[in-house]
Amino acid sequence: MSTPFPFTAVVGQDDLRLALLLNAVSPAVGGVLVRGEKGTAKSTAVRALAALMPSLDVVSGCRFSCDPGSPDPACPDGPHEPGAFETRPARMVELPVGASEDRLVGALDIERALAEGVKAFEPGLLADAHRGILYVDEVNLLHDHLVDLLLDAAAMGASYVEREGVSVRHAARFLLVGTMNPEEGELRPQLLDRFGLTVEVAASRDPDQRVEVVRRRLAHDDDPASFAERWADEESAVRGRIVAARKLLPSVRLGDGALRQIAATCAAFEVDGMRADIVMARTATALAAWAGRTDVLAEDVRQAALLALPHRRRRNPFDAPGLDEDKLDETLEEFGGSDDEDPDPDGPGGGDGGQPPSDGDGPRDGDDDTAARPETDESTQNAENAESAESTESTENGEGGEGGEPRPAASGAGEQSAVRAAEPFRTKVLSVPGIGEGAAGRRSRARTEHGRTTGARRPRGTLTKLHLAATVMAAAPHQRERGRSGRGLVVRRDDLRQATREGREGNLVLFVVDASGSMAARQRMSAVKGAVLSLLLDAYQRRDKVGLVSFRGTTADLALPPTSSVDAAAVRLESLPTGGRTPLAAGLLKAHDVLRVERLRDPARRALVVVVTDGRATGGPEPVALAGRAARLFAADGIASVVVDCESGPVRLGLAGQLAGELGGTAVTLDELRADSIAGLVRDVQGTSRRAA
Repeated sequence: MSTPFPFTAVVGQDDLRLALLLNAVSPAVGGVLVRGEKGTAKSTAVRALAALMPSLDVVSGCRFSCDPGSPDPACPDGPHEPGAFETRPARMVELPVGASEDRLVGALDIERALAEGVKAFEPGLLADAHRGILYVDEVNLLHDHLVDLLLDAAAMGASYVEREGVSVRHAARFLLVGTMNPEEGELRPQLLDRFGLTVEVAASRDPDQRVEVVRRRLAHDDDPASFAERWADEESAVRGRIVAARKLLPSVRLGDGALRQIAATCAAFEVDGMRADIVMARTATALAAWAGRTDVLAEDVRQAALLALPHRRRRNPFDAPGLDEDKLDETLEEFGGSDDEDPDPDGPGGGDGGQPPSDGDGPRDGDDDTAARPETDESTQNAENAESAESTESTENGEGGEGGEPRPAASGAGEQSAVRAAEPFRTKVLSVPGIGEGAAGRRSRARTEHGRTTGARRPRGTLTKLHLAATVMAAAPHQRERGRSGRGLVVRRDDLRQATREGREGNLVLFVVDASGSMAARQRMSAVKGAVLSLLLDAYQRRDKVGLVSFRGTTADLALPPTSSVDAAAVRLESLPTGGRTPLAAGLLKAHDVLRVERLRDPARRALVVVVTDGRATGGPEPVALAGRAARLFAADGIASVVVDCESGPVRLGLAGQLAGELGGTAVTLDELRADSIAGLVRDVQGTSRRAA
């Protein structure tokens, strides 16, 4: 077994280490979500925590780690006789992102359950993690059905396995720790709220600290045992401090003044529900115990707020997590309680070689990176130029400007500064026609492991969802020849039938955005960005991958390769410049090439192309004909598409509708894209796509 990197040898990352230690002191805090870029010791610190956790007394022979002092009366291995127990280290169980449902919750022996009526149950990872740590690396990539099971277990403290009338329940209380890179996508709000604390980590920019990180990592890799021995005393000291803090925890007093500060802080930052108040109270109490105090001070409340609130105050996926510390200080000062004044400002809370509650010098260098992005300059200096560019483009007839109108303004419409997106809105549901077999999501119909049962088939590989009626019908004709004599049904493996189910899948939504001069008017581009932002928000909620192609001037650019990070797409969209001609064909060809590559990487994930344009095509020889040929490539491949028609003004050429016809898709206006507008948009999209196929 490999020797883990010592927890106390992790360089910097004070907030991360403190959050983990507070959960070791008080598991009721509710776990930690660690957000940060690659290579910032997230997984290293989490895996190292297991070695510091106090040992557990468990009932001898119990597969579910029952506490001998209060065994679970419903334990599948029970009832337990008093007396026999053993002591073992606390477990840290890792949940792989690609784990199956049976691996997480456990599996029943279906054949024995049908034939003998016995609950032959094989425990899963939730049982292994009971009274220990459940660690999910890249938790934001976890499939929805596993997230649902985690939410149920975290809410009830138990895991339920239900299979065709056979039920098993066992206790499942664990410390949930997750790590994630926000660039790869965000968490569902329900799971996000289940993490008690959250920490943002970033690599240090201090050369000396970076040198020390490399030095320690290389020393550990060269001789893990010797390196661990060098840190054994520090590890032992922290382990002892955790044990002492756990003993002190029941004696810590949370006074009315501290409670008022907690409630006022949660109200001031408008967090949803009451979980934030409870988590802050538990965290502040654990901080006091960690510092060796029996009273909760204002500094404990402040540190608790910095750890427990940032991820709970987001109003939509594009809000950066964070907390206004000036506002926090003002709230704490305003609601400071007289019974919680610190009688000794230089008391034991200042740190004694362990982790201080807050010293202001922790790894917060990266916080500015996650703050709200600066306002885009909204000066109107370039507005007239943008309007002029639009006016000039609108004089072209859509056929490459053969009407003899001068082109200097159109070709010379230089790059305009980026504009802010208009307020997002709820959009109509756009889906891919037919039935797919892609990753679980919430957009298009698909054959999935979860959803409504639509039929049965012979299992291919491991049986995961039994279709009971089909299994009984397959076994019934053979009972006499199999010599059935008792009550049980004689079932063989060939009789088993897998239930086929229909649910929803996530798709690849590829945005192809016209950023040319004809779109450069600020009011129009703001509305266009608002529409794309709304579709991005919809893609986030439906668990899609997204990509962004923009075209302007003479070329098209892949502004964002397909990714699960909708946040990244929103950032690229906001900074998207405009100006120049409209190389529509280049944009479509770039999008087609992106989809070709993605089909090789993820062949099961179907694509939906959303082209945002007014339909004009200018620049180069025969731009309209070339765009038509490029569009017909999508129709030939059966790729579902929607054209968001951005044309405005009293005279409209209908070029976006013509483009939609070439694509084999449908065209909708910005107004029709809203959920409260014309009904039946999805039927139009699907119907047009079917006709094209």
